[in-house]
Amino acid sequence: MEGATERPEGRRPERRGPERVVLVRHASTAWSRSGRHTGRTDLSLDAGGTIEALAIGERLSGERFAAVWSSPLARAAETCVLAGLGSSMRLVDELMEWDYGAYEGRTTASIRAERPGWELFRDGCPGGEDAPAVGRRVERLIRALREDEELESAQVVLFSHGHLLRTLAACWIDLDPACGRLLHLDAGRLCALGWEREVPVALSWNC
Repeated sequence: MEGATERPEGRRPERRGPERVVLVRHASTAWSRSGRHTGRTDLSLDAGGTIEALAIGERLSGERFAAVWSSPLARAAETCVLAGLGSSMRLVDELMEWDYGAYEGRTTASIRAERPGWELFRDGCPGGEDAPAVGRRVERLIRALREDEELESAQVVLFSHGHLLRTLAACWIDLDPACGRLLHLDAGRLCALGWEREVPVALSWNC
């Protein structure tokens, strides 16, 4: 695929960086409940999302994180704060959701009414990002995690968005960014990435 992340055949990354990376998709907003693509529109959580975020805090209670990184968009940062981790939160631009360009705020059904068969991970968004572009962004994030000596063998948590986290997971396990299409992720759910010996793996998904 033109522009895709290049991966030399047979390459396996050296095991380094965090032992476990917890992924948190932000809790619900009005747009996420209605299926509208929410990229850079800076929506807050709705009432149900607030309840979901507090429940995430209960699930993470007792966990120790060497780093707490969040997308700067309100719905992710609010989820982090309501989960009780706001005092340690670092805002990281690479965790922002896909830029949907002309498709911002639209549902898949409405897009396919004028562009039959459209698929985000394959086709991207006019005026926005495609899978290779987002892949390059999350590869920078993965390198930052793996090259930070303070995170060696530690546990970190990332608060972000559905399509971004799906792309991140695909890249973590050494797949093409577009393989994120195979990883469904609901609002307010948790996942974990880690290692099996030197091999990067998904430990849990959409829990």
